[in-house]
Amino acid sequence: MWGSGLLLLLVTLWHHSHAQNLNPMLQVVTQTMLPPDNLHNPTQLNYGMAVTDVDGDGDLEVVVAGYNGPNLVLKYDRTQKKLVNIAVDDSNSPYYALRDQAGNAIGVAACDVDGDGREEIYFLNTNNAYSGRATYTDKLFKFRNGRFEDLLNDELNVRRGVANRMAGRSVACVDRKGTGRYSVYVANYASGNVGPHALLEMDEAASDVSKGIIALSDVAAEAGVNRYTGGRGVVVGPILSESRSDVFCDNENGPNFLFKNNGNGAFVDMATQAGVEDQYQHGRGVALADFNGDGKTDIVYGNWNGPHRLFLQRSDSSFQNIATGRFAEASPIRTVIAADFDNDKELEVFFNNIAYRGNAPNRLFRVSRRTNADPLIQELNVGDAEEPQGRGTGGTVTDLDGDGQLDLLLAHGESAQQPISVFKVTQGSSNNWLRVIPRTQFGSFARGAKVTVFTSQSGAHTRIIDGGSGYLCEMEPVAHFGLGDFLLNVVDTEKTADTSQVNTRADCWPNSFFL
Repeated sequence: MWGSGLLLLLVTLWHHSHAQNLNPMLQVVTQTMLPPDNLHNPTQLNYGMAVTDVDGDGDLEVVVAGYNGPNLVLKYDRTQKKLVNIAVDDSNSPYYALRDQAGNAIGVAACDVDGDGREEIYFLNTNNAYSGRATYTDKLFKFRNGRFEDLLNDELNVRRGVANRMAGRSVACVDRKGTGRYSVYVANYASGNVGPHALLEMDEAASDVSKGIIALSDVAAEAGVNRYTGGRGVVVGPILSESRSDVFCDNENGPNFLFKNNGNGAFVDMATQAGVEDQYQHGRGVALADFNGDGKTDIVYGNWNGPHRLFLQRSDSSFQNIATGRFAEASPIRTVIAADFDNDKELEVFFNNIAYRGNAPNRLFRVSRRTNADPLIQELNVGDAEEPQGRGTGGTVTDLDGDGQLDLLLAHGESAQQPISVFKVTQGSSNNWLRVIPRTQFGSFARGAKVTVFTSQSGAHTRIIDGGSGYLCEMEPVAHFGLGDFLLNVVDTEKTADTSQVNTRADCWPNSFFL
């Protein structure tokens, strides 16, 4: 069984009217949700963000990579109705090690490496290096002995010499063999023949999970991904494969990679055949989505001060770029997020820019499906999230307060210290929604899963729970569907939570089917 899973939902819906709303989409709520201070939202250089259940209580937290300050773990406190940092400066805290203030962290991702049902957290550090060799290792934290501990610092793994000490950018998670145990893909930024991409995973034969003994190996050469390039963005999901996890890397100073999973855990680069090499551009943020409802995975990404791309996958597994006009317009891009912010059934694409030579406002576009035609791309009023002077370095979305609408968090840094920003959606509050959380056979989040909802009026809606995404980031392990004015009627089978009500969330095992 492929750990990433393929989940299909059949949904019967009744349609009401839908009106286009051009009012500002996002409103800043930082002062009430995460006011800047030294503990919860310090003014420092931050980069990547990842969403996972850090404390094991079933709620999702946002992990932030701190570059010149501590890493943060932001938890929504339902009593205070605000985010609080639980990775406090107290050595008795179970989350203390996650702070790792000595590391210059930029990339972060979470996944279940050892198959114990709980996600580990990987931080990519780039101390004193832009490319090639760094002066400080990456960290892979596991909850063990009542606290988070760095597996790469275990004597066993020190002897194996597996800790990445290369300057890199993004980090992502891939279940390359479909077991539910994940490998960590590290997009290093090579200097000549120093610093190939790495792929760390548990050596099962040398490990004893029940005793907390996790032996790690770099299997990049075995998997065929130990390439030298200016690694930037990484996304993971069933791109060319039907359900197996493939890997797409948009690179700098070299062609992109599109690694197709051969089915045995090894990969072959199909970027040339697929038409997504884009070798003269410099990739940054990237996301996976099905923008036209044909069931195939499409790729959207931003090029640094170059034309941005929206590649639709065609029936022959080739890709065609349909980005034009303002969508394609060059910008100092960092994060790219694809999500249905206003729950109107259509995806939006958010471009997070960094203001490094004058203003660089963020942009938001709706990508609307059309019958027998490519999607219609319309620029929306992004509202307060425009942040023309924001030094955007990372971002993610998740539903913090459980109201069914995605919240946007943006990190800033690099050229100037700025606190994290938080935004709430102002549109579509009356629209219906469905949130689905696929699980692996071990009960952990199924990163790389593909989830499809079929509707009676608008056909198939597909979400990819990306093992990477954004740029330096990792989105929430949830398939979030906006249903607009439709009403939901679902009868569930297999091992699933009840989903027979409107506006609900469901915990689902992979390969479950709703009829």
